[in-house]
Amino acid sequence: MKEEHVPDLATRIVHHAYVPPEGFEAPQPGVFKASTVIFPNVAAMRSREWKDKSGYTYGLHGTPTTFILEERLCTLEGGLQCVLVPSGLAAIANVSLALLAPGDEVLIPDNAYGPGKDLAKGELARFGITHGFYDPLDPADLAARISPATRLVWLEAPGSVSMEFPDLCELVRICRARGVTTALDNTWGAGLAFAPFDLTGDGSLGVDISAQALTKYPSGGGDVLMGSAITRDLALHMKIKLTHMRLGLGVGANDAEAVLRALPSIGLRYRAHDLAARHLARWLQAQPAIVQVLHPALEGAPGHGHWRALCGGPGGTPGLAAGLFSVVIDARHSQQQVDAFCDSLRLFKLGYSWGGPMSLVVPYDIASMRSRAAPHLKPGTVVRFSIGLEAVEDLQQDLQQALQRAFVPA
Repeated sequence: MKEEHVPDLATRIVHHAYVPPEGFEAPQPGVFKASTVIFPNVAAMRSREWKDKSGYTYGLHGTPTTFILEERLCTLEGGLQCVLVPSGLAAIANVSLALLAPGDEVLIPDNAYGPGKDLAKGELARFGITHGFYDPLDPADLAARISPATRLVWLEAPGSVSMEFPDLCELVRICRARGVTTALDNTWGAGLAFAPFDLTGDGSLGVDISAQALTKYPSGGGDVLMGSAITRDLALHMKIKLTHMRLGLGVGANDAEAVLRALPSIGLRYRAHDLAARHLARWLQAQPAIVQVLHPALEGAPGHGHWRALCGGPGGTPGLAAGLFSVVIDARHSQQQVDAFCDSLRLFKLGYSWGGPMSLVVPYDIASMRSRAAPHLKPGTVVRFSIGLEAVEDLQQDLQQALQRAFVPA
């Protein structure tokens, strides 16, 4: 009788027969890490479909962890389909490359996120895709710039750094009337300040695509890079998804887990950031060195009326406005003084991004970021603040001491 072969210990560990019992449930979803996905037989390998989430084929196309995150993000923003990418900028690139071909044109707000504009000037231009920049505060300017070649219009509310809030509804109406696809960078709104796919509250008007840097409020820790592109139209989603596959865009399971852990608290955190930011923005309005505070929720800020119309709560109650704002420091103060002010801050740290627990500050040269003058901005140097989760009294004291150090009255 032939002796039964006993596999080596290494083989037995790799092919261990134990399967844990079903029925385990906990507050957080499981973290499934995979490149290879195992099929039970050849028939399953040949028949499984990765495009509609009906099965698993390869880690790049999704695992239970990423599928759950995609579905929860759809709920957050009111969409039906979602793809996850390694950053917010990757979401902009994924959408743009999916929808544009040589000879097409994309229109971008002049105050849009800088790297997104650079993408149009660089890679898209090399691919034969033209671009133009429009004034987001002037819907007529957008209408005049749409041409037969225009296939995509990017929207941003509010604008990057200078925080102008556009008439988003009117911009979408203009594009819809001309059959042009709209894509919104909704990182600021995060699905909380307004509903990107239902701007009017009656289901009659919405953007076609909502892109977001999950790096910010959804992750909330300042330690994750991820983005998303969400749609409600299946055909549009499939264009984005197929480009997503061909570009090999994927996210790590641990990063997806981090966003899943943070999502349940996004509403609480967003409101806390917002409340503190409004307090500090109003306080800064009274400081002698500050000639303008750029915060959509403040009376007189560029586009405040549009923010109030879109984001205001029922019965005129205050709406949401995130934790981000900028100030214009009087032109009589030198760049050296502005830099000294930023360097003097102790709790506010110098760093890009926003939406995390730590307050951040960055000085900007707005003129170098825009293709046209911005008459609604007063002369001076723009400094942007991202308000974190520290005690607002401590942040105010930090601002006060830095203002006193850098801008001592003559």
